Amino acid sequence: MHSDVTLASLPPAGRRLVKLMQQINHGCIKGLVVRDGEPVLDPPPRIIRSVKFGGENGARPESRKEDFVLKEQVLDLFDWIESVQNGVIRHLEIKHGLPFRMDVEEDAA
Repeated sequence: MHSDVTLASLPPAGRRLVKLMQQINHGCIKGLVVRDGEPVLDPPPRIIRSVKFGGENGARPESRKEDFVLKEQVLDLFDWIESVQNGVIRHLEIKHGLPFRMDVEEDAA
């Protein structure tokens, strides 16, 4: 169980990924490369934004904060990224600025 892990405690690539998910709010990230246990955001992955007419489509309010405690879903994502070390997240679904589910491609053991 994680406790009080903050945005500022993440490495730069991790902070960028959290901010990207908050900017997307609802949608997905396609083709996110994981190398040496870190997300690779250069070149940037492809994003698909879901737009709800009459709904809130902007970034999450947290995206304007410099630091905050990370939610369990974000910590689970980073635990997976660290454990797999190298692979590709083909589809990372984002709901309310948080990782919801993903499809991954990785080398067989």
